Order: sequence, then C-alpha cells, then structure tokens
Amino acid sequence: MGASHETMVTFVIYIVAMIAIGLIAYFSTRNFSDYILGGRRLGSFVTALSAGASDMSGWLLMGLPGAIYFAGISESWIAIGLLAGAYLNWLFVAGRLRVHTEHHNNALTLPDYFTSRFEDKSRLLRIFSALVILLFFTIYCASGIVAGARLFESTFGMQYQTALWVGAAATIIYVLIGGFLAISWTDTVQAAMMLFALLLTPLFVVLALGNWDTVVHSIQSVNPANFDMTRGLSFVAIISLLGWGLGYFGQPHILVRFMAADSVKTIPAARRIGMAWMLLCLLGSVCVGFFGIAYFAQHPELAGPVTENHERVFIELTKLLFNPWIAGVVLSAILAAVMSTLSCQLLVSSSTLTEDIYKAFLRQNASQRELVWVGRLMVLTVALVAIAIAHNPDSKVLGLVSYAWAGFGAAFGPVVLLSLLWKRMTRNGALAGMLVGAITVVVWKQFIGLGLYEIIPEFLLATVSIVLVSLVGGAPSASIAQRFEEADQKYRNAHI
Repeated sequence: MGASHETMVTFVIYIVAMIAIGLIAYFSTRNFSDYILGGRRLGSFVTALSAGASDMSGWLLMGLPGAIYFAGISESWIAIGLLAGAYLNWLFVAGRLRVHTEHHNNALTLPDYFTSRFEDKSRLLRIFSALVILLFFTIYCASGIVAGARLFESTFGMQYQTALWVGAAATIIYVLIGGFLAISWTDTVQAAMMLFALLLTPLFVVLALGNWDTVVHSIQSVNPANFDMTRGLSFVAIISLLGWGLGYFGQPHILVRFMAADSVKTIPAARRIGMAWMLLCLLGSVCVGFFGIAYFAQHPELAGPVTENHERVFIELTKLLFNPWIAGVVLSAILAAVMSTLSCQLLVSSSTLTEDIYKAFLRQNASQRELVWVGRLMVLTVALVAIAIAHNPDSKVLGLVSYAWAGFGAAFGPVVLLSLLWKRMTRNGALAGMLVGAITVVVWKQFIGLGLYEIIPEFLLATVSIVLVSLVGGAPSASIAQRFEEADQKYRNAHI
C-alpha cells in the first residue's frame, strides 16, 4: 500500500529543497578546493551537524530501532561504543587533522595528506589508500542507493527498479551541482530533521499509550529480559559491540569534515554541538525501538509489518501516530539519513579519483575549472557504478558492506592517529599499517572469527605494525620531523 498524497507531496518538497541548496552552493564554488572541501570555511555548527549526518545513515532510523525492538535494550551497547569512539575522534583527531592537512601542502584528501606527511615520492601510499577508498566507498554507495530504493518502494509502492533511480537521482543532482558546500548545507538540514523525528516519535508513543508506567508494564509483559543489558551477550560480544567506536578514526567521509572546518579554533564548539546531537539521536533511536515493543504489544492487530521486518518499526509508528503531513516530514528524515551519508561518500570517491589519480598521475597542471568538472564527472561515474551494483539488491557484493566500517577503521585509523601524534612514524610504517589493517579484515572474518568483531584485532595489529616497522627502519628525514613539529606547535598554540 502506497503512502498518502500528503506524504508524497512532503517528500517532493524535501527533495526539491535539497536540489535548490545544491544550486545555491554551485554559485559559491569557485575552485576545486571549494568543490571538495568547501574552501575550508565551515563554521562550528555546520561542521558538527554535517559530520554527524554523514556518519549516521539509515541505520540510525531503521537498523538500530529494529534491533532494539527485536532483542531489547541489550542491543544498545553499539550506541555506547559509537558515542565513545566519536568523542575520542573529535578530541584527538579533529583539530590536529585540520592543522596538519593544511600545513602539509594544503592536502585536500587523505591520500594527499599521507603522501605529503611522509614525503612519499614513490606515491605508494597515495595509490594504496586511493584504492581502499574507491573499493569500499563504491560498495558503500551501492548499499545507500539500495536503502533509498527500499524506502521509496515501501512508502510509495513503487517498483524496485523505478525506486532505485528516483532515490539516487536527487542525491546525485545536488552533489553533482554543488559539491562539498551543497553536501554540508544539506547535511545540516538533514541532521535537524533526523533529530526532530527521533525525539518526536518516542514522545508520541508514550502519549498514545497514556503514561510511562503503561510503557514499562507493556514491555515487561512481552519479555522481562527486554530490560536486561546483558541479555544473550557474552563478554566477547559486548566488547565487539563497543569496538565499533574504533572505526571512527579511519572513516574518510567523517574525517573530511574536520579538514573543512574554517579554523582549528572552531573544533571545540563543533565537538560539543556534534556530541550533543549524536547523544540525542542515538537515545531517540533506542527509544523508538524500545517503546515500539510496548505500542505493538498494546495493538497486536497493527504489528504485522513490524513482525515481518523489525526494521520497519520507525516507519510504521510514524504512519500510525502522525497525520499525513507530519508523517511526510518524519519519514523524510529516513531519506535524509540515507542521502546525507551517500552524498558524502560519492564526493570522497570523486575527490580521490580527481585529486589522487587524475591530477597526481595524468594532469598535474590541470586548471581549477578543469578539476571541478572532472570531479563532477567522477561523481556521476561512481554513482552509475553503484547503481549498477544496486540493480540486484541481493547481490553478494552488498554483503561486503559489513567489512567497510572495519576496513576503513583498521586500514586508516591507526595511520591517521599515529601520524598526528607520533613524530617518529615513517612512510614504511604507514604502509605496513594500511596493509596489515586491510588484509586482517578479510582473514579474521573468513578464517578466525572467534565471535570477536574484526576491527578490534585489526586495529591492534595495524598499530603494532606501524610502531615496529617505524622503529626498525631509519628515522624520518629532518624535513619530515620539522614539518610535524611546526604543525604540532601550531595546533598547541591554538589551544593555549
């Protein structure tokens, strides 16, 4: 059954608004730095909310509430791990990365930063890190397009293939036109929508059921174990869920937000705003799933769609609790979550192809105008490849998405952290860390397992590899050490 006319109108208005923001950003895009980093002039509010929105995809509004609805509060360990990881990322990486990337030849991408930081004339770091980004993000983008298509399919009763193009088109258009500024401005709007939806929905569930006591008794009547934080979880399982937080240190689509801040002095305020947003959103998401148990226990005749697919709990509550106009706004938040993540992944992939392959190897003297248009062409290219993968939503390649968070976290996380904190780190150490992190994700998942989320052993082994290889090899050159000290001092001065 399709959505109401009012809900459809709300969706259309939302999509048109996002494209309009893309057009406004188009006229503010003067060069390639503007297109892929917004000219490094994002304020604390936009930096914070765009980082949050690009991080939290449809998982926040569908996956997490669905897991809580099915298994109870014990599924919230992952939210705790993500909160801790995000805070540490803001604290140790954000400000330092903003300073170091600018100090190291105004690096615009992570591969560009690694190359400049370690004076890698062989360009092995650039090539390998670019390949990791392109592999994982193409798959990531395909999963985002599938999520958008599923939303349009279930909300409006569209055929999957039609929904695929409709869902992808809006995101592609505003990224293509406006680049990083469009993404950052739309992410800010989308983050606000996600927060609105996640705070409003659980409140309306409580109001619909009468009072808090009714909610608690209804959840207990289904299964008292719903309140047990350790229900069905071993110590290893809890550590694995908390371990998701380690992934933050290596996610290019989040790190690029730190690089785009207008100043390192912007970061502390952005951290406070970003963490408050994230805490409220995760709390709201947990409450949607948890209170949903109570609502459908009281209304079992309405529970069919949620019983069939737990991830529909947010969608079904929205349809049942709100009038169609408000439902349209709230459901648009799911599309906002999907679009905000997909858009940033498309642009990071495009900037890697343009800056780290096209400019670095093919056209070193390319003009700024040429690079902007090549960047737009690369957005379209990556999007079309992702759409081709997404045409078969059951394709096994989409199962690789579970590797992506861990893969980025392990391949880039220790390298990013140590490159910002340790002067003695070398080019060979960085390359060893990337290789060990990327390889371990596959080996551990396929052949070892032990019930432990692969990012934990990967992160540890990659860190040890960086330290050992850096210490065994010769010390970094005097120029590398001097540039590190200059950047580090610049960061410290900004925090005095």
